[in-house]
Amino acid sequence: MLESEAIDNEEKTTVADSDTPEEGDIHLMLEDARAKADDHWDKFMRVQAELDNLRKRQQRELEKAHKYAIEGFVKELLQVKDSLELGLNAANEEGASFEKLLEGKELTYKQLQNVFEKFEVMQIDPEGQPFDPELHQAMSMIPNADVPANTVMTVVQKGYTLNGRLIRPAMVMVSSAA
Repeated sequence: MLESEAIDNEEKTTVADSDTPEEGDIHLMLEDARAKADDHWDKFMRVQAELDNLRKRQQRELEKAHKYAIEGFVKELLQVKDSLELGLNAANEEGASFEKLLEGKELTYKQLQNVFEKFEVMQIDPEGQPFDPELHQAMSMIPNADVPANTVMTVVQKGYTLNGRLIRPAMVMVSSAA
């Protein structure tokens, strides 16, 4: 039995010695781990730089979008301005007829309405409608028994919305109970 125990102990020692890496192997494993860590660090830094560049690019594009957001609107309004200038020049000419000037003014007004429609600038003209404090600003109350209380009787200045958002409330005169 002693002999078999000695053989078992030798095998255990040999197995234990082969399981533990030698000092050279440890250095190779450490260098391999360091190389992988350096590689991962390099990839991380590249991704970090790429994200930073993407963030900066998005910020520049957002700034440009804010800066030039109304460029299309301005281009359309320039046509209206040109039309107004032509009308003013025509009015200053000798022999200008009232009918021609009126026609030019009506065409210019239609141009402006088309620009507003194109960019969803909608007019608020609430005459005869119930007063809405979200869209109207009451200038005064007028006693009137012919219409229900809080009805818009007169529109002093029309209001406007842009894409459903109030730009300017309509200035109105509202009926009150008699």
